[in-house]
Amino acid sequence: MQLELKNDQELVSLYMNGHEPALSILIKRHKRKVYSYIYLMVKNRDVAEDLFQDVFMKIIRTLKSGKYNEEGKFLPWLMRISHNLVIDYFRNNKRMMMCDHQKEGGEYSLFDIIKCGSDNMEVSMIKGQITSDLCKLVEQLPEEQREIVLMRHFNDMSFKEIAEQTNVSINTALGRMRYALINLRKMIDKHEIALTA
Repeated sequence: MQLELKNDQELVSLYMNGHEPALSILIKRHKRKVYSYIYLMVKNRDVAEDLFQDVFMKIIRTLKSGKYNEEGKFLPWLMRISHNLVIDYFRNNKRMMMCDHQKEGGEYSLFDIIKCGSDNMEVSMIKGQITSDLCKLVEQLPEEQREIVLMRHFNDMSFKEIAEQTNVSINTALGRMRYALINLRKMIDKHEIALTA
């Protein structure tokens, strides 16, 4: 069986038993999700790259020491490590992510909810949880809408740049963002998620 076809737990077991290529598959499989989450939080590519490397260094150390015991829950464990390292980063730097206050097509954006400003650690952690909840909801959007949200809010791309990269008109890109925000609001209401710190 090819490595790519194995599930996370099988790859973890292979790696812990000395099969180094298994780790490369795990990193490749989860890189986009982990990096996107970190970048959304820190809004700085260099810092996001450093933290991404730190996440996998911690994973390697834990697996090599034989202390991994999250049977069948590799991705949630990976995301928890990512979240904790981001919190550590802000604790060490005594600042919290600054979000751009922008209106999408003249409408209030859900991403405006995470306010700018310096906060105490408790508020920073709550904001981290809000962002984490929002990321999970974005993952549930239809692919075309999710792509627009990721490009706009994770990669700071303009609607013109998004339109060019996705080969659609600016109006189509704006429309997809509008529907993404509508769908996110519906999911927030359905799951009764609180988005205020």
